[in-house]
Amino acid sequence: MNSMDYNAIEQLINTIDRSGLTYFEIESNGTKITMKKGKNEEENINALQQNVQTQSNQVEKVVVTESSEDIKKVVEEPKLDDENIKIITSPIVGTFYESSGPDSDAFAKVGTKVNKGQTLCIIEAMKLMNEIESEFDGEIVEVLVKNEEMVEYGQGLFKIALN
Repeated sequence: MNSMDYNAIEQLINTIDRSGLTYFEIESNGTKITMKKGKNEEENINALQQNVQTQSNQVEKVVVTESSEDIKKVVEEPKLDDENIKIITSPIVGTFYESSGPDSDAFAKVGTKVNKGQTLCIIEAMKLMNEIESEFDGEIVEVLVKNEEMVEYGQGLFKIALN
């Protein structure tokens, strides 16, 4: 391991362990490191889906202020009986990007029909670009964050109406 020293790898392992990530992969100067947490991938997916379901059942109000215009919008999370709407949440803390570059179209916007596994956005964390994929087949009914906005672990990113 010429390009990465042991302390840097150990620090990376500790950082990933403290985060909500269940899968992480990095390649640097020919050295590739892959980390997975949990017994198996299906178990991790089931836990993430339960987390999404729990969060979609919470009723909250969030006030968003747009700096260019002095407008406030009130966004309500889905009601308990709205089982057809699912929320895709951020698995990490980082910066939300709606597209792969400044001149590129958004991966997903309101009205976009998406399939399970389709890329919805990118979240940059520790100089790594993490593609966030849809966990469901459906249609985007709301984008809950703005491009280049900081997001927290578990924060809602998209509302999807299931097919």
